[in-house]
Amino acid sequence: MSQPSVSIILPVLDERATIDDVLASLLGQDYAGSLEIVVADGGSTDGTRRRLEEWERRLGGRLRIVDNPLKRQSPGLNRAAEVASGEILVRADGHTVYAPDYVTRSVAALANGADAAGGRMNPVGANRFGRGVAAAMNSPLTMGPARFHHAEEPETVDTVYLGAFRRRDFLAAGGFRSFPSGAAEDADFYHRWRAAGRTVVVDPAIVSRYTPRDRPGRLWRQYLAYGRGKAEMLWANGRFPSWRPLAPLALILALIAGVVLAAAGRPWPLAAVVTAWVALVGWVAATGDGPPMDTFLAAAIMHLAYGVGLVGGLLRGPAPVRRALEG
Repeated sequence: MSQPSVSIILPVLDERATIDDVLASLLGQDYAGSLEIVVADGGSTDGTRRRLEEWERRLGGRLRIVDNPLKRQSPGLNRAAEVASGEILVRADGHTVYAPDYVTRSVAALANGADAAGGRMNPVGANRFGRGVAAAMNSPLTMGPARFHHAEEPETVDTVYLGAFRRRDFLAAGGFRSFPSGAAEDADFYHRWRAAGRTVVVDPAIVSRYTPRDRPGRLWRQYLAYGRGKAEMLWANGRFPSWRPLAPLALILALIAGVVLAAAGRPWPLAAVVTAWVALVGWVAATGDGPPMDTFLAAAIMHLAYGVGLVGGLLRGPAPVRRALEG
């Protein structure tokens, strides 16, 4: 039987360090049907565009480059989807490499009844701190029980890492929306996807390898944006996509309350909160498979940055989100 045509949509911005490995893995797919890659470049200035153009010359029509003047992932994905020719869209990321059967298994999951399907996020650090980040990301005490981190068999979920879906369904859903934070586009997309009655399935057999941020500052900025993005989803949709953001929110609120009480002469609540949190992060570091001190630092950054971003996004109110969605 003939296989449906597939377009891999890939937004990039300054991915010179990883773009060759990413494209090599995507071009090494064993998919039996028609396959193209549409890359939306957000104006890279680090040599990424030159590498893309070299790949394009070698591959002819198998790889196309489109401009993404808005620079963010969401408009880049939408632009790539607009010009894509495939019946199936497979969303890709510039920090991830893909198993040879990634597309084949993604399409098979759709053929088996899923409206959208993706695999687990499998983080693999590129340096010592990156290995600590990967270990922290694998812990439910850091990332919560989200099934796209921990699923052992196919199951219906609220969101997946990246994902594949039929192009007609993607267009009917309105594509990805952009928030001021530049984050949460996947969670928002799948929230609206499920609200329309469509299913999302995680299948651990759909394998990729994600390279997490490898410096503390980069990790802080990433999770600060993630937290803001979840607040923006609340303002846009009237609810969080799940209860998971409440944990880092509770941590930040407890720390703030503890500082206020300590200033008023009652230091024990702050001491209790900090002690319990440090013990939790210490457990993540002690039980993870990464360097303990780097894992501890990574988990602490992820908790705090996410919580601070969430509080900041809530305090900013709905107006910036509404302007972004109307624009």
